[in-house]
Amino acid sequence: MNKIDIRTVNVVQYVQPLREGGSLPAIVKADDGFLYVIKFRGAGQGKKALISEFIGGELARTLGLHVPEIVFMNLDDSFSKTEPDEEIQDLLKFSVGLNLGLHFLTGSITYDPLVSEVDSLTASKVVLLDSIISNIDRTAKNTNLLQWNKELWIIDNGASFYFHHDWKTWENHLTRTFPLIKDHVLLEKATQLEDASKEIIPLFTPERINEIISNIPEDWLINESDAMTSDQIREAYNLFLNTRLSKIDLLIKEAQDAR
Repeated sequence: MNKIDIRTVNVVQYVQPLREGGSLPAIVKADDGFLYVIKFRGAGQGKKALISEFIGGELARTLGLHVPEIVFMNLDDSFSKTEPDEEIQDLLKFSVGLNLGLHFLTGSITYDPLVSEVDSLTASKVVLLDSIISNIDRTAKNTNLLQWNKELWIIDNGASFYFHHDWKTWENHLTRTFPLIKDHVLLEKATQLEDASKEIIPLFTPERINEIISNIPEDWLINESDAMTSDQIREAYNLFLNTRLSKIDLLIKEAQDAR
């Protein structure tokens, strides 16, 4: 299994906002010459959405699903000063520092459940992954999936791990399953959930999970409103994911019953 190695790049040009995203992500150019979709730390869900995006994306990649390269993106304060749109200006101002970027897939189209094709094993992997990370935002209304080069690509895991918005009650989620899987856009096609779990279990080792979580930037874990330390928060993500994997059979049954 490949070691996780996340590059850090600097934003050199703000190209255009992506208005379809509630948190106003944008296309930017970095100093490596590539275009990225940047997710801003100053957006609505803040740094916690970046953590969800990162963990979910790297778990999907571990599972062999297609995920655009994830990078850390440095944003300096020069961009807000030249931006005429006040809303974007504020977003850029509050996002100075380390943000998250996904390689921009030029020419990709949004996954359409009525038209796009996906094989049942891939659909099953995505459904089970989203059950594990409690991703509430992969529905027919907002698929957060792309078709690119006739392949399915996973984007936008920012609504996962919603327990982390209230650390006081997060342990309650350790005993829960994920009933919202009933709304998953790929559920109907996910007919090989047991086969998917046989691939997930040997890949999602405690060591791999810990490696991903260890790569979360320290700065993203620190919030004035949270009483927990960054080490305690990392341990919480580890415990949550390992607990989910220990009851993967319950998640499979829940998804099968919903289908």
